[in-house]
Amino acid sequence: MNTQNTDVHTISPELPAMFDGMKLAVVATVLYILVRCLNLKSPTAPPDLTYQDTPLNRFLLKSCPQLTKEYIPPLLWGKSGHLQTALYGKLGRVSSPHPSGVRKYLPMQDGATATFDLFEPVGDHRTGDDITMVICPGIGNHSEKHYIRTFVDYAQKDGYRCAVLNHLGALPNIELTSPRMFTYGCTWEFAAMVGYIKRMYPQTQLMVVGFSLGGNIVCKFLGENRTNQERVLCCVSVCQGYSALRAQETFLQWDQFRRFYNFLMADNMKKIILSHRDSLFGGSPVKRIDLDIGRLYTATSLMQIDDSIMRKFHGHSSLKEYYEKESCVHYIHNVNVPLLLVNSADDPLVHESLLTIPRTLAAKKPNVIFSLTLHGGHLGFFEGAVLFPQPLTWMDKVIVGYANAMCQWEKQKPPCQSVPQSESSCAEEKS
Repeated sequence: MNTQNTDVHTISPELPAMFDGMKLAVVATVLYILVRCLNLKSPTAPPDLTYQDTPLNRFLLKSCPQLTKEYIPPLLWGKSGHLQTALYGKLGRVSSPHPSGVRKYLPMQDGATATFDLFEPVGDHRTGDDITMVICPGIGNHSEKHYIRTFVDYAQKDGYRCAVLNHLGALPNIELTSPRMFTYGCTWEFAAMVGYIKRMYPQTQLMVVGFSLGGNIVCKFLGENRTNQERVLCCVSVCQGYSALRAQETFLQWDQFRRFYNFLMADNMKKIILSHRDSLFGGSPVKRIDLDIGRLYTATSLMQIDDSIMRKFHGHSSLKEYYEKESCVHYIHNVNVPLLLVNSADDPLVHESLLTIPRTLAAKKPNVIFSLTLHGGHLGFFEGAVLFPQPLTWMDKVIVGYANAMCQWEKQKPPCQSVPQSESSCAEEKS
């Protein structure tokens, strides 16, 4: 009988241990990447404040605790500026309310039609005064955006009337009535809305609020003409970049993925422009339409769109001129009402070099407070314990808290001149 030899293969006892070691190494690598990407080791801290020591500023910081206490984002993802920005961009806000408002239409001199939504307060203001927040949203945004609705609902419940500008061309169901749409720094529509509020509510006082691009517009509006500051109690600007010309180079860099964000925003601008193609280009010569549309389709950055289309709405001869004349950096030093400028250190859209503008301004002017949070991303500022964010953000709370403090100051300040000119004459009475 023939016998067959069978080979017996044995597994070295070292192999399972080696595989286990590889698994542990992979898990450790993934955890390391997660910790780095989510910035989990970053501490929480109060905002970094730049301001002059004046009676008004001391009162505001004492009366608005959000500016001096720790901002604590959700533990697992809130320390990532990218995730904060992405969640704001995709979701807007959590459990967004639906405040009830009335849409107003304002014909402009050039044939355009500005629109804004007016929301009456839900209950009396704590001081008993008539206060209206005039609000300018971010790029391509309007009153129906979730972050605007959340803020308006919160402000209404605290007794504020809210008027929210809808950027020209931003609402998908409102047609343009002239060959022009919103630009980076055009203040015409915002001025029309403010003028309407002043006429219709002669007793109201105004609080000016701007988000991102809207922050540039409101600061430029106030600084363009001293009369624009009449009946304005204060201004709050959140996450703006102050100078488009300085930001131009940083937006083309891959640092913090700004080039990618630039591409996404450019894609959104393309959609807005193309949705109004007939209104914007219908009366233009055929060759010019083909040229402008061709450049629009191939554009991969906001700068290319601004150069080929946006600057032409106001007749700017070059992109540099457009950015120079539409940036608030050349006007903001003329703002004399109390001014709160808020930015986040991990905002992927606003390069840290741009933050020297508000920091320098706050160091020189007694009416300015510059607040720089460690976390928050771009218009994120979500708060929460571990994973799920709260419906209200730190941004919502700090704006209303600052507004309440300003109203309280106005109510109880000594009978002297208005802020900030009065600070020296009131110092002894307030300190």
